[in-house]
Amino acid sequence: MYKVFVNNKPIILSDKPLVHSDYEILLYESINFNEVLHKLKYSDNLGVYLYHTDIEHLWEDFQKYFKPIYAAGGIVKKLDSYLLINRNNHWDLPKGKMELGENEEETAIREVEEECGIQALQIVKPLRTTYHVFHEKGKQRLKITSWFLMETVDQSEPIPQAEEGITQAKFIAKEALSEMSAFMYDNIRELIQDFITKPII
Repeated sequence: MYKVFVNNKPIILSDKPLVHSDYEILLYESINFNEVLHKLKYSDNLGVYLYHTDIEHLWEDFQKYFKPIYAAGGIVKKLDSYLLINRNNHWDLPKGKMELGENEEETAIREVEEECGIQALQIVKPLRTTYHVFHEKGKQRLKITSWFLMETVDQSEPIPQAEEGITQAKFIAKEALSEMSAFMYDNIRELIQDFITKPII
C-alpha cells in the first residue's frame, strides 16, 4: 500500500479491495489524475482509494504524472525528548531535498544540522517513506521523503534556520507530543504516531 497526501487528504493505492469506507473508491483501469484531484477537492469523502491487483504496476503508472523530488529528514531523539520545528504555523520535522552525490542518510543528517544547528547526530535506523504532492512552477511534483530515527548527545539549544521559514526548533517531551499533533500535517502526524508514541528503541 502507498499513501500520498494532497493538501492533507490522502490518495491510497492498494491491491486489496475496500468495500465500505469514508473514501471515494476507484477501481483502477487508467488513472485520470485530474478526476482524482477533483474528487479530493470537492468530495466530502476523507480521501481517494485506488485499487488494482498489481500494486507495483499501479504505483509505477501513478508516478508517471509527476516529476519526483527526493528528500530526507529525521526524527531526532535526545533522552526522552524529540526535536520539532515550527514552519508556516505547523509543527514539523527537519527535512530537505537531496543534493547531488548525497545518499538519503547524508541528506537527513545535513538537513537536521542546517535547519536546527544540532550536531553529533547518529542514525539509529530507517523509518518509513512518506509521499505528498505539491505545486512548483505550475507543475505537480511528488515529494518522496525518506525518514530516519536519529540520536544526539549535543546539549546545545536548537537554532531555527530563519531563511528556511523556521520560527522555532525545540525538543519536546514525549508525553507532550500528542497535544501538538493537531498542529501537524497529516503525514507528519502519522509518522509521529507510528514511531514516537510507540516503543521504537
